Amino acid sequence: MNLIIEVKNTDQRLDVFLTGHLKDLSRSQIQKLIKLEAVTVNDLPVSAHFNLKPGDRVKIKQKTSQPKKEIKKTAPKKLPAVKIIEETEEFIVINKPAGLAVHGRADYTLADWLKAKYPDIKKIGDDPERPGIVHRLDKDVSGLMVAAKTQKSFNSLKKQFQNRTVDKQYTALVYGRVQKLSATINFPIKRAQDGYKMAALPFTYKGEASGAGRQAETFFDIIKRLINYTLLKVKIKTGRTHQIRVHLSAYGNPIVGDNIYATAKTRIHNKKLGLNRIFLVADNLSFRDLTKQRKNYKINLPLELKNILKQVK
Repeated sequence: MNLIIEVKNTDQRLDVFLTGHLKDLSRSQIQKLIKLEAVTVNDLPVSAHFNLKPGDRVKIKQKTSQPKKEIKKTAPKKLPAVKIIEETEEFIVINKPAGLAVHGRADYTLADWLKAKYPDIKKIGDDPERPGIVHRLDKDVSGLMVAAKTQKSFNSLKKQFQNRTVDKQYTALVYGRVQKLSATINFPIKRAQDGYKMAALPFTYKGEASGAGRQAETFFDIIKRLINYTLLKVKIKTGRTHQIRVHLSAYGNPIVGDNIYATAKTRIHNKKLGLNRIFLVADNLSFRDLTKQRKNYKINLPLELKNILKQVK
């Protein structure tokens, strides 16, 4: 199959673009084809995150509609347990532990946990490899997530996330004393050239509007100022990959424990603190159920992060 990219697909990710054309394959299966170099752009192998441009030639060398036999996975013994906050016939709200990926190539994911605990959930959603899942948290971030148990609930939750009517709030500990009591960070975001992280971009280039990247808005309020750190309450309007992490880093205040968006100095401090996760918790979640009733959930910081607050000044 050969495809030519049109203007309307400008800056669209390769795997997202192909999801709309290879209807019999899941996005995860498409990503595997790209990794195996069965998909090329302009006759060159690229990553799944490659941003397409008008005129690019996408070639699919091979594909298969035969699903692989599902391998039953068991949770690693060292992985913290997934805590159920509330369960209804429509949905389940859980507290995802740090260290557990939501889905993807990890040995064991939240998607695996959901399929093992709720076998019928395999039929729910747009992708069998992300059953019932309507949003995500980074692997090393913990906190509240909701998963749908029925297709009607999935469609409703998905629409709420698309319309940005779901309220998600986070608590983050960052390096440095943030000066403003509250602020909005709105640098555009684009995947970095190395492919595994994001980059915050300037609004202008050589005095003119750059127009690069995707719109992203992150709001924060200060909870508490320490000598060398600041505890923040964070809310996002958009949901870009690594948005809070890349925005706070670009603002000059990297999140404690984040080695990807760290400076050389904060990376050293992360090692000294011995925190094997990111100090970022999705601790407030609010959405509407199928009866239009507002559902509100809140959790406390995990013990390991409370202990970090006792250590820092």
